Amino acid sequence: MAKIGFIGLGNMGGPMAAHLINANHKVKGFDVVSGCITRFKDKGGLVAKDITDAASDVDIIITMLPAGNDVRDVYLGTSGILESTNSKPLLIDCSTTLPVARLKSPK
Repeated sequence: MAKIGFIGLGNMGGPMAAHLINANHKVKGFDVVSGCITRFKDKGGLVAKDITDAASDVDIIITMLPAGNDVRDVYLGTSGILESTNSKPLLIDCSTTLPVARLKSPK
C-alpha cells in the first residue's frame, strides 16, 4: 500500500484518486474547489489542508491540473511541491498541458 499525495481532484483527478483509494492506497488530496474536496472525502480520501500538506510524508505525488501555469506554480512556486516535500517521492504529472509550459520557471 502506497502513501499518495494527489493534487487536483476535479473531473479527471477525482475519479483517479478514488480508484487509488479503492485499491487500498492511503490517498491524501488537495484541491482549491471545496466541492471536489467534499467528493474526495466522501470516497474515503484524507483531506490535505494545502499543497505542502499533500506533499509531505508520501511515497508518490500525483498532479492533475487544468493549465501549464498551474503545474508550474504547484511544482516550482512558493510552498510548491519541490520546496515542500520532506522526502524523495515519485512525482507524476497527469495534467493535459503542453510540456513546454512546464519547463519555464516562475518569474
